[in-house]
Parts: sequence; structure tokens; C-alpha cells
Amino acid sequence: MSASGEPDHSNSLPHILSSKTPFLNLKLYVVIAIVVFCILISLTMFLCIRWRRSSRKRKVKHSSGLIPLVSKEITEIKAVNRKVDCFTEDGKMEIQDPKKKGEAAAAASDDSLRSSDVSVDVQNIGWGRWYSLKELEVATRGFAEENMIGEGGYGVVYRGVLQDGSVVAVKNLLNNKDRGQAEKEFRVEVEAIGKVRHKNLVGLIGYCAEGSQRMLVYEYVNNGNLEQWLHGDVGPVSPLTWDIRMKIAIGTAKGLAYLHEGLEPKVVHRDVKSSNILLDKKWNAKVSDFGLAKLLGSESSYVTTRVMGTFGYVSPEYASTGMLNEGSDVYSFGVLLMEMITGRSPIDYSRPAGEMNLVEWFKGMVASRRGEELVDPLIEVQPSPRALKRALLVCLRCIDLDAHKRPKMGQIIHMLEADDFPFRSEHRPTRERDPVPSSGATSFEVSYPTKQGGGGNIEKPRWR
Repeated sequence: MSASGEPDHSNSLPHILSSKTPFLNLKLYVVIAIVVFCILISLTMFLCIRWRRSSRKRKVKHSSGLIPLVSKEITEIKAVNRKVDCFTEDGKMEIQDPKKKGEAAAAASDDSLRSSDVSVDVQNIGWGRWYSLKELEVATRGFAEENMIGEGGYGVVYRGVLQDGSVVAVKNLLNNKDRGQAEKEFRVEVEAIGKVRHKNLVGLIGYCAEGSQRMLVYEYVNNGNLEQWLHGDVGPVSPLTWDIRMKIAIGTAKGLAYLHEGLEPKVVHRDVKSSNILLDKKWNAKVSDFGLAKLLGSESSYVTTRVMGTFGYVSPEYASTGMLNEGSDVYSFGVLLMEMITGRSPIDYSRPAGEMNLVEWFKGMVASRRGEELVDPLIEVQPSPRALKRALLVCLRCIDLDAHKRPKMGQIIHMLEADDFPFRSEHRPTRERDPVPSSGATSFEVSYPTKQGGGGNIEKPRWR
């Protein structure tokens, strides 16, 4: 109170805020407003910069637009990194724990190093071009992060431009501490596909083996991989129409058929999955990443090996026995075809319990006569019932639990390509059509051409 009895407003909040400050003789509330405004602007700029950097990492630019990257929730689970059945040297089964990832991988590489000498003179392989480390460093601008286009279990892939202007993909196999596995993968890819040339297989152009560095140089495929287009953010309508998906499936089958039936010794890929199917701008498929491939001679029906691959794609008999042959690739292709039809990952823990495992859910839906509900909702124009039934039957043939009943890749090509696919139901009464398989059965009696079967007019599989 003042001496006159009136209240003193000199210390009130409005009076303080309206008082002038030494800063440009502005009132205090104006200064406070300016400070708050500057903080908001700074925060907004910071968030924008972070968002733009994140966008660069989530989108890969190329000549035809943007390639969607896969959400982190869609993860690759290597069999060697999860609890799967594998075998010790004495034949006993053991369980691999994720915590022992490094130990398991090292053990695998040690076994391979003992069984074969990987310290050969790689500069005298006899095919392709040998690149110096300096050449590849210049091509990738010092392996810059913005040139990174992919990352696998034992290597990072970079986009590079050589001195002659050609664009290549450079896979650096020594980006981690597991030197043994990198050496093994280098040797396997060189031996398996070094001299192989096929339009549906990624071409291996050359290599670099300088000091401790091991790198592989491939042709550059400029439209990402199938996993990105199936599971990335593509909007409400997928650019992968039904016809494009079937084109990719047939191209993949042709590449695998060449590995299985066109080479001696045959090559079992062992890691067929959507992220290993590269795509060009015309949606032509190219099978890539032969780091886990195995050679299988004509005198051998299978090879026993440590169980490796990607969880969800590995065939049951290989996972439980370690016995590998081309039938394992056929099973993986069946899962891949299911993935293309449904747009779902082979294993998705975010879904309800009955839908986590794609194979089991798929078989149950077919058994319940709900095949049309399997089609990816992002496909704008649904396939015809006949085309859908053909694809579903191929899937079920490929994942038959009896590996001997699975078709060969050449037969699968014919089944997918032929317009006159032999449905048993076409000339039967309505009530006899479309027999419903039991939930445990995956085998359908669908006739398809064989190499030694009768009927001379049957078209041979075209996969070359």
C-alpha cells in the first residue's frame, strides 16, 4: 500500500512485463516473445533437418523414381542366429542361441576353412577382372554412406561408377570381424557363379583381393529388390500388379532352374528370399547373393551341411537333418511365391497367433476355400479365379512336406507360364470340383510335364 492508501502496482506482473529493458529499449514481454519465437524456429529447423536425413536413408533415388525401403519391423532372421536344429560333428543335435551368434558363425567359417584352402592365389582365378582397392575406393567415393545400397550378414553393398563410366555394385565382404566367413563367401561366390551368365542371375564382373580386403563386383541392378517393393511404403496401391508379380516369379524360377538343371555341378542357392531378388526398371528379376550356395555333383542326391539360411524360408527337412539339395530351393521358392501373392512376410510376429507363420496360415486359408482372401489388398486389379488357382496350386506343390513330390524348377516354370494349366476340375460335376485339402496336407494331384513322361507334344520347360 502507498502512503495515500492506494495499492502499489509497481511490483505487479503486468507492470513488470510492460517495463522497458536495456535491449533496444523494448518492453519485457516483447523480448520474451522474441526469445520464444527464436527457440521455436530453431527447434523446427532441427526437426526438418533430422527428417530430411531420415528420408534420404529411407529412400534410394534412381532413374525411375524412389525405391521404398523396408520397415525395421520386417527383419531377416538367419537360421544360424536363431534357435534352429543343427548338428554337431558327432551327429548330435544342438540348439543355437542368438547370444552365440558370433561363436556359431566363427565355428562355421572355421569348419569351412579346415575343409578347403581359402588362401589360394585369388589374383589368378582365371575369369573376370581383378580390381585394385584404389579403383573401388574411387568408384564408391571412399565407400561413402550415401552410396550404400544394401547390407547383408557379411557385407555391405555400395553403388560405384568405374573410370569407364559403367555403374557397378561393390560388395565389401570384410565389414565385420568375421574374417573366416567373409573368406568363405568370397570363394563360394567365385566358384559358384564366377563364369555363369544368365539373364535372371546377377552377373559377377570381377573381384578385389588385396591384403585383407575381399570384395566382389557385380552388375548394377537399378530398381531395388523385391522385399522393398512388397513390404516398403508404396502407398495405397502397389506398383506390383498381379501380372508383374507373376513375371517376377517366372524370372526367378528361370534363374533357379538354370542353377539346378543347366550347370554341372548344379548349384543350390540355399538362401532364396525376397531381398535376394533384384529388379530392373522393367521388373525383370535377377537372383543375387550366392554367399551360402553349395555345389552338388551329379553323383550326389544331397549334401549334408550346417543349417544356414533365412528363418521362414528354410525347408523343414533341411532344418531338421541338414541334408540339402535343390528341393530346399524349391520349398523356399514356394514361400517366396506365397509372399508375392499375399504381400506378407514369411514370419510376422506383429500378426495374430494364427497368422504369424505364412505357410501355415496360407494352407489353412486354402483348406477353408478362402483363397481369394489371400491376395494382397494393395493389388488394385484382382487376378482371375483361374490365374489365382494356378498360383495357389504351385505354392502348395512347392511346399509339399514330402520333398520327393515337389516339382523341379523347370516344371514350375511351365506350370506358371502355361495358359492350358491342367486343372482336374474342369470337366467334372460342380459338386466334385475343387477338392478341399486337409489342413495338414500340402500335396495336390496336379499333373505337370516331366522330363521323361509320356505325351510327346508336351512343351518343354523354357528357362534358358
